[in-house]
Amino acid sequence: MPRKLFVIGVGPGDPNYIIPIAKEKIQISKYIIGYRYTLKTIEKFLDKERQQIYEITMKNQESTYQKVYENMQDNECCTVPFTGDVNFSESEVVDRLLEIFGNENVEIIPGISSIQIASSKSRVPLDKSYIITFHVTGNIQQKKIELIKSVLDNKSVILLPRPWPNDLSKNFMPADIALFLKNNGVDTTEIDVWVFEYLTDKEKETIFKGKMIDLENKTFSDLSVMVIDQNKRQTYLEF
Repeated sequence: MPRKLFVIGVGPGDPNYIIPIAKEKIQISKYIIGYRYTLKTIEKFLDKERQQIYEITMKNQESTYQKVYENMQDNECCTVPFTGDVNFSESEVVDRLLEIFGNENVEIIPGISSIQIASSKSRVPLDKSYIITFHVTGNIQQKKIELIKSVLDNKSVILLPRPWPNDLSKNFMPADIALFLKNNGVDTTEIDVWVFEYLTDKEKETIFKGKMIDLENKTFSDLSVMVIDQNKRQTYLEF
């Protein structure tokens, strides 16, 4: 068997949200590469005596991926865990891992996303919402246009904001989103909104609920999910 990579979603933070197949792949891997928060989520499933564990940042992730790939032998496995669902908001990294390891050597395992948790807590269903992530490094102008259109079309929106601590001009956090929508013709005094921080973290989780205009002077953590709630409930009795 050639070198194998598992790219795994490990849920929003509480280890109880890690699905069994993800635990299995983590435990059979010799190499584990992840960000600090994600490694903390899976730490109870790691064996530090047997496994080689690499904590990465945006600055050193490329060199670490390359180093591990070069050091791996045939029949050895590596896991790269991501917070939430690896298929949402992580495509820039996953595409690079597919280039390094090769499509045929990579298995992608989904996880439970903070988007799903926010949907459940706000009771705003995913199938009636526009889902969007601003948690990317690329240009977000088109996404902003889609956001305005969705809100003006009276759709609910569930989104990941964009934190950018080293360049606040690139931030697109809840306060920035509220001002952006107001400046583009949205009446933010009438729209209900939720902001969830540190979802599933029993000690740190917070929930804000109010009107969009209330967000203008509020600061939230990097681990935030925002729900613009314009949901109109419909049951099968109406059809």
